[in-house]
Amino acid sequence: MARISVILAVALFCLLTAQAPNPRVRAAIAAAGPHVHQAVGDADGSFYCPMDPDIRRILPGRCPRCGMTLVEGAPDIVEYGFNLGVEPPVPMPGETTRLIFGVRDPRSGEPVHRFEIVHEQLYHVFLVSQDLSFFLHTHPERTNDEDFHLDVRLPKPGMYRVLSDFYPAGGTPQLITSTVVVPGANLAVATPSRGGDLAPKKTENADTALQLTPARPIARQPVSLTLQVSPAEGVQLYLGAWGHLLAASADLIDMIHGHPVAAADSRGEKDIQFDVVFPRGGVYRVWIQFQRLGRVNTVAFDIPVDEPAR
Repeated sequence: MARISVILAVALFCLLTAQAPNPRVRAAIAAAGPHVHQAVGDADGSFYCPMDPDIRRILPGRCPRCGMTLVEGAPDIVEYGFNLGVEPPVPMPGETTRLIFGVRDPRSGEPVHRFEIVHEQLYHVFLVSQDLSFFLHTHPERTNDEDFHLDVRLPKPGMYRVLSDFYPAGGTPQLITSTVVVPGANLAVATPSRGGDLAPKKTENADTALQLTPARPIARQPVSLTLQVSPAEGVQLYLGAWGHLLAASADLIDMIHGHPVAAADSRGEKDIQFDVVFPRGGVYRVWIQFQRLGRVNTVAFDIPVDEPAR
């Protein structure tokens, strides 16, 4: 039985380790095209935000969305070499697994030594289990001048998606997905079916609700997700933003990392707005993190997304 589990794990790994196009690079390509979003009063948008390439300004300054310094010129779209090492090579459920993140310069092939600080960290990692029950947003440590590492306990057999978010100095911000498979007797290959769940949620020290505009999202069309946090008192910036969002399709092929475009107090609650474009129809689990009174709160919703009508 254990041998069958390993074979299934290897097959699943082969199917899922092919990297999808870098979402941030896709955004940069879109921003460089003829339909660039510009803030009011901008003429040609000669300065852009490396984290959010759709933000363009005619004058230098900081991005109103993420606070990064705007860069002059067109985005230099470069995808970096990436390798995820796993120790031990066959991780076991519940035991410590070390993930080693190696980034290489695509021009020289050498390890990248310098990274820009983004939202108070050099490197962000998100881990999501195949059944979407396990979620982790954390920051690996620098092993040496070349790699980062993260020690984690993956709780059960199955496939885990790993999203790396980093910004090599002199390059472009990167979003790279990888796959880790934990073999075991209960390893499942099929994607679990999932329905929508937009019910209000209680978190560590707040009440939350999610408002969608439009109420039923359409694939490849913008939708605003507004997290209503009550009470507003004590809601604080977390890693330099009012919130952090990760959306994952039920099959874990598509993953989106976003930050608020607006935040305001209203009727005693904090309204934190994210703008998202879901790439395909289906159900997406969306995790939103925010901080209140020094505690990081994590809340999850399942959002059904329709394909456009033909």
